[in-house]
Amino acid sequence: MPTVTAKYTSHGEKFEILVDSDLAWDFKLGKRNTLDNVLVSDIIYKDVNKGEKATAASLTKVFGTTDIKKIAEEIIKKGELPITAERRNKLIEENKKRIIDFISRNCIDTRTNAPIPPQRVELAMNEAKVRIDPFKDPELQASEIIKILKKIIPIREAKAILRIELPPECAGKAYNQLLSKSGTITSSTWKNDRSWEGELEIPAGTQEILIKKLNEICKGKVNVKSVKVI
Repeated sequence: MPTVTAKYTSHGEKFEILVDSDLAWDFKLGKRNTLDNVLVSDIIYKDVNKGEKATAASLTKVFGTTDIKKIAEEIIKKGELPITAERRNKLIEENKKRIIDFISRNCIDTRTNAPIPPQRVELAMNEAKVRIDPFKDPELQASEIIKILKKIIPIREAKAILRIELPPECAGKAYNQLLSKSGTITSSTWKNDRSWEGELEIPAGTQEILIKKLNEICKGKVNVKSVKVI
Protein backbone atom coordinates (compact mmCIF):
# COMPACT_ATOMS: atom_id res chain seq x y z
CA MET A 1 0.00 0.00 0.00
CA PRO A 2 1.37 3.46 -0.89
CA THR A 3 2.54 5.71 1.93
CA VAL A 4 1.70 9.41 1.62
CA THR A 5 2.01 12.52 3.76
CA ALA A 6 -1.18 14.03 5.15
CA LYS A 7 -0.81 17.75 5.88
CA TYR A 8 -2.72 20.22 8.03
CA THR A 9 -2.10 23.91 8.72
CA SER A 10 -3.83 25.93 11.45
CA HIS A 11 -3.05 28.86 13.74
CA GLY A 12 0.18 29.45 11.84
CA GLU A 13 1.41 25.93 12.58
CA LYS A 14 2.06 23.10 10.09
CA PHE A 15 1.61 19.41 10.88
CA GLU A 16 2.31 16.28 8.84
CA ILE A 17 1.82 12.54 9.35
CA LEU A 18 2.71 9.47 7.32
CA VAL A 19 -0.31 7.33 6.45
CA ASP A 20 -1.40 4.44 4.29
CA SER A 21 -3.07 6.20 1.36
CA ASP A 22 -5.93 3.75 0.78
CA LEU A 23 -6.81 3.26 4.46
CA ALA A 24 -6.54 6.99 5.17
CA TRP A 25 -8.99 7.75 2.36
CA ASP A 26 -11.37 5.11 3.69
CA PHE A 27 -11.22 6.87 7.07
CA LYS A 28 -11.62 10.34 5.56
CA LEU A 29 -14.69 9.21 3.61
CA GLY A 30 -16.27 7.47 6.61
CA LYS A 31 -15.79 3.95 5.27
CA ARG A 32 -13.85 2.95 8.38
CA ASN A 33 -14.13 4.37 11.89
CA THR A 34 -10.73 3.52 13.41
CA LEU A 35 -7.15 4.40 12.63
CA ASP A 36 -6.01 0.78 12.87
CA ASN A 37 -3.12 0.32 10.41
CA VAL A 38 -3.73 3.79 8.95
CA LEU A 39 -0.71 5.47 10.55
CA VAL A 40 2.67 4.41 9.20
CA SER A 41 4.38 5.94 12.24
CA ASP A 42 3.15 7.30 15.56
CA ILE A 43 4.84 10.66 15.05
CA ILE A 44 3.33 14.06 14.37
CA TYR A 45 5.81 15.99 12.27
CA LYS A 46 6.28 19.64 11.53
CA ASP A 47 8.15 18.62 8.38
CA VAL A 48 8.36 14.97 7.33
CA ASN A 49 11.13 15.49 4.77
CA LYS A 50 13.39 17.13 7.35
CA GLY A 51 12.41 14.65 10.06
CA GLU A 52 11.36 17.60 12.22
CA LYS A 53 8.79 16.67 14.86
CA ALA A 54 6.00 18.98 16.02
CA THR A 55 6.43 20.30 19.54
CA ALA A 56 4.06 19.42 22.37
CA ALA A 57 3.36 23.15 22.75
CA SER A 58 2.24 23.52 19.13
CA LEU A 59 0.08 20.38 19.34
CA THR A 60 -1.64 21.64 22.48
CA LYS A 61 -2.06 25.10 20.98
CA VAL A 62 -3.87 23.81 17.87
CA PHE A 63 -5.51 20.55 18.93
CA GLY A 64 -5.85 21.01 22.68
CA THR A 65 -4.16 17.64 23.24
CA THR A 66 -0.98 15.66 22.54
CA ASP A 67 -2.90 12.43 21.93
CA ILE A 68 -1.51 11.14 18.63
CA LYS A 69 -4.65 9.34 17.44
CA LYS A 70 -6.96 12.27 18.17
CA ILE A 71 -4.61 14.62 16.36
CA ALA A 72 -4.18 12.23 13.42
CA GLU A 73 -7.95 11.94 13.05
CA GLU A 74 -8.25 15.70 12.68
CA ILE A 75 -5.33 15.96 10.27
CA ILE A 76 -6.80 13.28 7.99
CA LYS A 77 -10.36 14.59 8.12
CA LYS A 78 -9.60 18.31 7.81
CA GLY A 79 -6.24 18.40 6.10
CA GLU A 80 -4.77 17.70 2.68
CA LEU A 81 -4.53 14.03 1.72
CA PRO A 82 -2.84 13.13 -1.58
CA ILE A 83 -4.80 10.78 -3.81
CA THR A 84 -3.54 8.36 -6.43
CA ALA A 85 -5.08 8.30 -9.92
CA GLU A 86 -6.22 4.74 -9.24
CA ARG A 87 -8.02 5.71 -6.03
CA ARG A 88 -9.57 8.79 -7.68
CA ASN A 89 -10.91 6.69 -10.56
CA LYS A 90 -12.26 4.13 -8.11
CA LEU A 91 -14.13 6.84 -6.16
CA ILE A 92 -15.57 8.23 -9.39
CA GLU A 93 -16.86 4.78 -10.39
CA GLU A 94 -18.32 4.17 -6.92
CA ASN A 95 -20.09 7.53 -6.96
CA LYS A 96 -21.32 6.98 -10.50
CA LYS A 97 -22.94 3.67 -9.54
CA ARG A 98 -24.59 5.26 -6.49
CA ILE A 99 -25.84 8.20 -8.56
CA ILE A 100 -27.31 5.91 -11.22
CA ASP A 101 -28.99 3.81 -8.55
CA PHE A 102 -30.39 6.90 -6.82
CA ILE A 103 -31.80 8.35 -10.05
CA SER A 104 -33.28 5.00 -11.11
CA ARG A 105 -34.99 4.60 -7.72
CA ASN A 106 -36.16 8.18 -7.38
CA CYS A 107 -37.16 9.19 -10.87
CA ILE A 108 -39.90 8.26 -13.30
CA ASP A 109 -40.54 8.64 -17.02
CA THR A 110 -42.90 11.60 -17.38
CA ARG A 111 -44.67 9.93 -20.31
CA THR A 112 -45.43 6.60 -18.62
CA ASN A 113 -44.90 7.31 -14.87
CA ALA A 114 -42.75 4.16 -14.89
CA PRO A 115 -39.32 3.83 -13.24
CA ILE A 116 -36.30 4.52 -15.44
CA PRO A 117 -33.92 1.51 -15.76
CA PRO A 118 -30.32 2.05 -14.59
CA GLN A 119 -28.97 1.27 -18.07
CA ARG A 120 -31.03 4.10 -19.56
CA VAL A 121 -29.88 6.50 -16.87
CA GLU A 122 -26.23 5.61 -17.54
CA LEU A 123 -26.62 6.04 -21.31
CA ALA A 124 -28.20 9.47 -20.79
CA MET A 125 -25.39 10.48 -18.40
CA ASN A 126 -22.79 9.40 -20.94
CA GLU A 127 -24.58 11.29 -23.72
CA ALA A 128 -24.70 14.42 -21.55
CA LYS A 129 -21.00 13.92 -20.70
CA VAL A 130 -21.77 14.27 -17.01
CA ARG A 131 -18.70 14.74 -14.82
CA ILE A 132 -18.69 12.91 -11.50
CA ASP A 133 -17.06 14.52 -8.47
CA PRO A 134 -15.23 11.78 -6.50
CA PHE A 135 -15.59 13.65 -3.21
CA LYS A 136 -19.06 15.16 -3.31
CA ASP A 137 -22.04 13.34 -1.80
CA PRO A 138 -23.64 11.20 -4.58
CA GLU A 139 -27.19 12.19 -3.63
CA LEU A 140 -26.38 15.89 -3.89
CA GLN A 141 -24.77 15.28 -7.25
CA ALA A 142 -27.77 13.24 -8.38
CA SER A 143 -30.14 16.15 -7.86
CA GLU A 144 -27.96 18.35 -10.08
CA ILE A 145 -27.55 15.63 -12.71
CA ILE A 146 -31.33 15.08 -12.94
CA LYS A 147 -31.66 18.67 -14.16
CA ILE A 148 -29.13 17.94 -16.91
CA LEU A 149 -30.82 14.67 -17.93
CA LYS A 150 -34.15 16.44 -18.42
CA LYS A 151 -32.71 17.81 -21.65
CA ILE A 152 -32.16 14.29 -22.95
CA ILE A 153 -34.87 12.02 -21.54
CA PRO A 154 -38.39 12.69 -20.15
CA ILE A 155 -37.55 12.45 -16.45
CA ARG A 156 -38.73 13.86 -13.17
CA GLU A 157 -37.95 13.14 -9.56
CA ALA A 158 -40.68 11.31 -7.66
CA LYS A 159 -41.64 12.82 -4.31
CA ALA A 160 -42.91 11.13 -1.17
CA ILE A 161 -45.10 12.83 1.41
CA LEU A 162 -44.57 11.60 4.95
CA ARG A 163 -46.73 12.20 8.02
CA ILE A 164 -44.41 12.54 11.00
CA GLU A 165 -45.00 12.73 14.75
CA LEU A 166 -42.12 13.70 17.04
CA PRO A 167 -42.16 13.39 20.85
CA PRO A 168 -41.36 16.49 22.94
CA GLU A 169 -37.95 15.29 24.12
CA CYS A 170 -36.49 15.33 20.59
CA ALA A 171 -38.90 17.36 18.44
CA GLY A 172 -36.87 20.58 18.41
CA LYS A 173 -33.59 18.83 17.61
CA ALA A 174 -35.09 16.60 14.91
CA TYR A 175 -36.95 19.50 13.31
CA ASN A 176 -33.99 21.90 13.23
CA GLN A 177 -31.20 19.46 12.42
CA LEU A 178 -33.01 17.16 10.00
CA LEU A 179 -36.55 17.89 8.84
CA SER A 180 -36.04 21.54 7.95
CA LYS A 181 -33.05 20.57 5.78
CA SER A 182 -34.38 17.37 4.18
CA GLY A 183 -37.28 18.60 2.07
CA THR A 184 -40.36 20.81 2.04
CA ILE A 185 -42.49 20.94 5.18
CA THR A 186 -46.06 21.17 3.87
CA SER A 187 -47.81 21.26 7.26
CA SER A 188 -46.50 21.90 10.76
CA THR A 189 -48.06 21.87 14.22
CA TRP A 190 -46.27 22.46 17.51
CA LYS A 191 -48.31 21.21 20.45
CA ASN A 192 -48.42 22.54 24.01
CA ASP A 193 -46.24 19.69 25.27
CA ARG A 194 -43.57 20.71 22.68
CA SER A 195 -44.19 17.66 20.51
CA TRP A 196 -44.53 18.18 16.76
CA GLU A 197 -46.52 16.70 13.95
CA GLY A 198 -46.68 17.57 10.28
CA GLU A 199 -46.05 16.50 6.74
CA LEU A 200 -42.78 16.53 4.83
CA GLU A 201 -42.22 16.24 1.08
CA ILE A 202 -38.91 14.58 0.15
CA PRO A 203 -37.34 12.68 -2.77
CA ALA A 204 -39.00 9.26 -2.70
CA GLY A 205 -35.75 7.33 -2.51
CA THR A 206 -34.54 9.08 0.64
CA GLN A 207 -37.34 7.81 2.88
CA GLU A 208 -35.35 5.00 4.48
CA ILE A 209 -32.38 7.22 5.25
CA LEU A 210 -34.59 9.93 6.75
CA ILE A 211 -36.51 7.49 8.95
CA LYS A 212 -33.25 5.93 10.14
CA LYS A 213 -31.83 9.32 11.11
CA LEU A 214 -35.07 10.33 12.85
CA ASN A 215 -35.02 7.15 14.89
CA GLU A 216 -31.40 7.79 15.85
CA ILE A 217 -32.24 11.29 17.09
CA CYS A 218 -35.46 10.25 18.84
CA LYS A 219 -34.22 6.84 20.01
CA GLY A 220 -36.91 4.95 18.15
CA LYS A 221 -39.83 7.03 19.46
CA VAL A 222 -40.73 8.72 16.19
CA ASN A 223 -43.89 7.85 14.25
CA VAL A 224 -43.65 8.06 10.45
CA LYS A 225 -46.34 7.16 7.92
CA SER A 226 -46.13 7.36 4.14
CA VAL A 227 -49.04 9.42 2.84
CA LYS A 228 -48.41 9.08 -0.89
CA VAL A 229 -45.84 9.19 -3.67
CA ILE A 230 -46.30 11.80 -6.38
